[in-house]
Amino acid sequence: MNICIPKERRDNEYRVGLTPAGIQLLTQEGHTCFVEKEAGLGSGFPDHTYQKAGATIVYSGEEIYGRADLILKVTSPVKEEYNWMQDGLTLMGFLHLSAGWADKVDALIDKKITAIGYEIIQDENGNLPVLKPLSQLTGRMVPQIAATLAQNNYGGKGFSLSGVPGIPPADVVILGGGTVGRNAARSFLGLGANVHLLDSSLEVLQLIDQEFSSRVNTLVSYPFNLRKVCTFADVFVGAVLVPGARSPVVVSREMVQLLHSHSIVIDCSIDQGGCIETSRPTNHSNPTYLEEDVIHYCVPNMTGVLGRTATHAMSNATWPFISQIAEIGIDKSLKENPALHSGVYTAQGKIINQAYKHALEGRKEL
Repeated sequence: MNICIPKERRDNEYRVGLTPAGIQLLTQEGHTCFVEKEAGLGSGFPDHTYQKAGATIVYSGEEIYGRADLILKVTSPVKEEYNWMQDGLTLMGFLHLSAGWADKVDALIDKKITAIGYEIIQDENGNLPVLKPLSQLTGRMVPQIAATLAQNNYGGKGFSLSGVPGIPPADVVILGGGTVGRNAARSFLGLGANVHLLDSSLEVLQLIDQEFSSRVNTLVSYPFNLRKVCTFADVFVGAVLVPGARSPVVVSREMVQLLHSHSIVIDCSIDQGGCIETSRPTNHSNPTYLEEDVIHYCVPNMTGVLGRTATHAMSNATWPFISQIAEIGIDKSLKENPALHSGVYTAQGKIINQAYKHALEGRKEL
């Protein structure tokens, strides 16, 4: 099998689809691996490390796609990459099709691409084994972003998350008790912030109360509770996820208007469309904007600037699926592995994932 690793083409995306260690395991099993020039540089893997592992370096995106049976990416391809794809190949990556332009799925269907989204691979217990480590990293990254944006020289109000004796800590509100929300809460607590977490599930809130020994203030995410926390939040973190579907807009513009001037909104759901009405995608070059006099940070590929850690975390999680496909092929793998099959957006010219299909139909009706 020809397995290809293209260079990521999105703004400040330093992750890469597979480490040299993964390449070595594949080439030892007789597979042919191609890596685009400087694809791993941002993750600390120069070309010679891939060559030493047995890969061949190629010098253009068009060539890397032209050689591929299996493409291993990180983020969703840009438009030119869809043009380079050959009919019938298998594409794996964090595709987030529900938040992308609808023409993407047309290209995948027309070329009969088997498109597997890492973010929707789901096991029998409802866990998201590939998304989880990246969500953990995202949650742990949020407080360092918030602490930076709180500084005056970044447009913030000039507050410390932890406070000091005589000055209370900042109030942080987290919407969503999933992997991102829990990891953000843990890190904010470690910095000394006062943390409030909302979720629609009372069971989730009970688990969070136990996990954090009642140090996190928990509320059910009813609209009146959301309005209440917006009146005092210094930092508001959106962390709502519906696998395969566009994130629901839970926080209205009217709620955002209740936040203090130059408070901080970090919408971690923006890769799936965002859960806050005033959110719109930004990038690492221009990560923030001011809306309703509130600082918004809405970068879809947040962990893209933690290339080394994120690539290792992703490779650890994706390896069982990649190795199975390489060993027995995509068709047999999808039949034998229900978790992998759950990650299929399109195959054989059809939309397979029902959550995405419903989301797409809903968008076409608007």
